[in-house]
Amino acid sequence: MSKYAFGDIAINSTEKRTPTEADMETYIGLEHLDAGSLTIKRWGSKVPIKGDKTVMRKGDVLFGKRNAYLRRAAVCPHDGLFSAHGMVLRPKTEVIDKDFFPLFIASDYFFDAAIKISVGSLSPTVNWSDLKRLEFSLPPLDEQRRLAKILWSAFELKEAYQMMLARCDEMASSRFIEMFGDPVKNTKGWEIHNLSDFIEFLTSGSRGWSQYFSNTGEYFITIKNVRGGKLILDDVQYVSPPNNAEAARTKVQEGDLLISITADLGRTAVVSRKVAEHGGYINQHLSCIRLNRNYLDPFYVANFLESDAGKRQFAAKNQNAVKAGLNFNSIRSLRIPTPPLPLQRDFIAFIEQLDKSKVVVSKQAKILSDAPISRAKNQQIVSWT
Repeated sequence: MSKYAFGDIAINSTEKRTPTEADMETYIGLEHLDAGSLTIKRWGSKVPIKGDKTVMRKGDVLFGKRNAYLRRAAVCPHDGLFSAHGMVLRPKTEVIDKDFFPLFIASDYFFDAAIKISVGSLSPTVNWSDLKRLEFSLPPLDEQRRLAKILWSAFELKEAYQMMLARCDEMASSRFIEMFGDPVKNTKGWEIHNLSDFIEFLTSGSRGWSQYFSNTGEYFITIKNVRGGKLILDDVQYVSPPNNAEAARTKVQEGDLLISITADLGRTAVVSRKVAEHGGYINQHLSCIRLNRNYLDPFYVANFLESDAGKRQFAAKNQNAVKAGLNFNSIRSLRIPTPPLPLQRDFIAFIEQLDKSKVVVSKQAKILSDAPISRAKNQQIVSWT
C-alpha cells in the first residue's frame, strides 16, 4: 500500500469556454448528478447558460466540489460543458487504474476527506489548492484492476435495480399527470393559488447545532436527507437538542413540508409520523411549511414541486435572487393548482402502494449488490476504504 498526494493521482482539468446555444442540450450541472450513482441519466438546460463553464470529455469524472456533503460524482457520458461548481477530474494512469479511478472518487474514503477540507458556511466548497495536497493510500495497480472488476459488477447490478426503482418513479409521474393533467399548462383548469393562501406556519432552520451533535438522540435533518418528497435517514446526524425557543421553532411535526432553500433548490420531503415521534430539527438550508390540510395535502404539494412546473418556478425565483436561494417571499408566492382534496388523497394512496413495492425491490437490490463487495472484502483487497 503506497500513499500519494491527490495531485499525483488526478488531473484537475480547468479548460473553460463561453457556452453557446447548442451547449444547452448537453450541459451537465450539479443537479444532474445523483448521490451514490456513477451514471448520469439526464442533462441539458431549458434556460440560457450564463458564465464560462468547464470543458468536459466523455469518460472524465465529474465531481461536485460545491456542497460535497451531497457526495456527487459520476462518469461523464459525452463531450460538453460542466458546472463551474464542480471539478473535471482525469486519472494519472501511472498511479491509478482508469477503471478504478471513478470508484475511488465515489468512495466514502475520498468524500470523507474532501468534506473535511470544504470551506464556507452557506455552500461549502472544496478548493483544488487544498484537495491536491490531501494524501490517500492506494493498492498496487494489479490489485486496483482486480478490485475494479469486482466493484463494477456490484455497481452494474445496483444500477439495474435502480432502473427498476426509476420505473416506479415514472409510474408516479404518469399517474400524477393522469389525475391532475399537465402541471405546466394546467390542462384540467384547476384553481391556482399562491402557497401563502394555505400556509399556517413557515420557518427556516438555524445554525450553531454542531455543539449538540451526538451519537444518539433526535434527528438533525439537512439537505442530504431531503429528496423526492421523502426523508432519507440512512446517513442522518443525531442531536441532543437544547431546551430553548430556537430549538422549539425548528422542530418538525408530522405532515410538515420541507423544502431546500440553498444550493440544490426545491428538494422536498414530508415529515412522517415516525420521524415526528422520534423528534427532528432542521438546519439553515431548509424551510419548514405547515399547511392547512383541509385544502392541500403536503404529499400532493411535494409531488407538484418536484414536477417540471415546480422546478421551473424554483429556477425562475433563483435567477431573480441576488444570492442563490429562496426567501420566505419566494416560498409564499409559489403558484399551486388546487384540485379537490379527495382527489389529492387518492393520488397519495396510489403512491403509498407504489412505495411498498419499492421497499421490496430496494431490499433485494441491497442483498444482491452487497455480495460482490463482501467477496472483495474476503479477498482483503478493499482495505484502502
